[in-house]
Amino acid sequence: MTEDKNKSPEDLKTEEILTEDNPTETLEEEILDDDTKEEPTEEKVENTVDMKELFRKKKEMLENIKKLENENSVLKERLARISAEYDNYRKRTQKEKEGIYSDSIVDVVKELLPVLDNLEMSLKVEAQDVEALKKGVAMTLTQFQDSLQKLKVTEISTETPFDPNLHEAVMHVEDPNYTEKEIVDVFLKGYQREEKIIRYSVVKVAN
Repeated sequence: MTEDKNKSPEDLKTEEILTEDNPTETLEEEILDDDTKEEPTEEKVENTVDMKELFRKKKEMLENIKKLENENSVLKERLARISAEYDNYRKRTQKEKEGIYSDSIVDVVKELLPVLDNLEMSLKVEAQDVEALKKGVAMTLTQFQDSLQKLKVTEISTETPFDPNLHEAVMHVEDPNYTEKEIVDVFLKGYQREEKIIRYSVVKVAN
């Protein structure tokens, strides 16, 4: 009895259980059973917390979806407006380009019409003097050259050595009387407007 008084209640309980012919496994099962009895309450609390978190996340997701839908709608409207503006710009610039091209053609024809008028008038005149006829043709040619000059069209020079960027060689001759790449004959005059080639000079080149 003295030994029993010195033992703690937990030790006494353990001895009582063991003395009742219960093995150690039975004690562990009871402890496990106690833990198992407490788990449903904790799980229920955890499930409640999880559900609240899911509802919160769902609400956030729905709000984000609504926000994205609004942004998408704004972007669609902006894209439609930009597409309409671009289409109007394309049509306007196309019309302007056609207008510029048409005006340029009109300007060229206006410069050439006087030459055409003189040629038509010369055909109505009965020329008995060949020299007078040649003089009339020379005047018309000069008038035509003046018209080209007003249009900034110039004749490509063939006094310089052969240049493939300006001339087109259709014949080649070896002649010691000429220098290398010297143009010795012009079959067709070339013309350019500023830096743009209208027609290459067709020439014969030496050496």
